Parts: sequence; structure tokens; C-alpha cells
Amino acid sequence: MNLLELFLIAIGLSMDAFAVAICIGLSMQEKSIGKALIVGLYFGIFQALMPLIGYFFGIQFSDKITAYDHWIAFVLLGFIGAKMIKESIFDPETCPSSTSSSLSFKTMFPLSIATSIDALAVGISFSFFNVNIALSALLIGLVTLFFSMIGVKIGNIFGLKVKKRAELAGGIILILIGLKIVLEHTGIL
Repeated sequence: MNLLELFLIAIGLSMDAFAVAICIGLSMQEKSIGKALIVGLYFGIFQALMPLIGYFFGIQFSDKITAYDHWIAFVLLGFIGAKMIKESIFDPETCPSSTSSSLSFKTMFPLSIATSIDALAVGISFSFFNVNIALSALLIGLVTLFFSMIGVKIGNIFGLKVKKRAELAGGIILILIGLKIVLEHTGIL
């Protein structure tokens, strides 16, 4: 997997956090770069940790499933991408009820877990390929940090208009990368 593919996966994974960051930005009365940084750090750190956990979990089984690891990666990325697309099209144009302007641990911890579960599954799929997991986790974390900070600012300014498009784009990116993986491993590409 090359750096461009890792970067695209990082963008795709960061879209859930971006969407929630928009909601947090919507609910903030006081707008500051410090608050956006706090949101970005929560989401970025969790998005970086989850692929590491998934990767180390996946390598425990990678030797047993190498013959069809590309199909597992395709299914995981396809499922995550399809879920994001579904949410962008069919879920109501609202923010989760758990989002608020509070940046307390009690508020941010569950949001950080919820927005990074997909990264755990991607970490499992990374264990099947020759992926530098440290670089991948760092890149995913930094991209999520950046997009989360931008999301807070966009939420302050534009509101929900961008949220659905971000989820749709992230879903499409993940599905296309999953498709590329399976097409390369079956010899079509």
C-alpha cells in the first residue's frame, strides 16, 4: 500500500470524526482555536490508536487467512464505506444527541470511541498487507486531527450542510480502496 492510498484511507476514516466535529462546532457558543484543538486531539489520538489495536489483533490470525485476506479487507472497507454512504443519505439531517459544546472527558471519550471503531477494522485489514503500521497510525491520527479542527470551524460557520457530503465522500473513498485491493490480489489490476 503506497502513501497516497494510506492518505486516502486516512481521509475516509476521518470523515466520521469530521461530521461529529461539525456538530460540536454548531453547539459551541464560544469559538476558539483551543477548543477546536481539543476536539482534534481527542479524535486524532483515538483514530491513531484504533488501527494499532486492530493491527496487533489481526496479526495473530494473518497466517491462517492469507489466502483470502484481500476479500476480508474488501468486505471490511466496503461495509464501513456503505455504512457511511447510507448514513449520509438516509439519516436525518441532525447531529447525534450525545454531541454538545462540552469538551469534558465524559462527553468526548464516548464520541472518540464511536468515531474510531471503523479504524479498528481497518487496522485488522492492514495486518494482512505490507503496511508500516506506525506511519499509517500517525497519518490517520494527524489527518483526523486536522479534519476535526476544520469540522469545528465549519460547524461554527456553515452548520449541517457539509456533514452529509463529508460522510458520502468518505464512504466512497473506502469502498474504492477496498475494490482496488481485491482487484489487485485477483490479478485483474
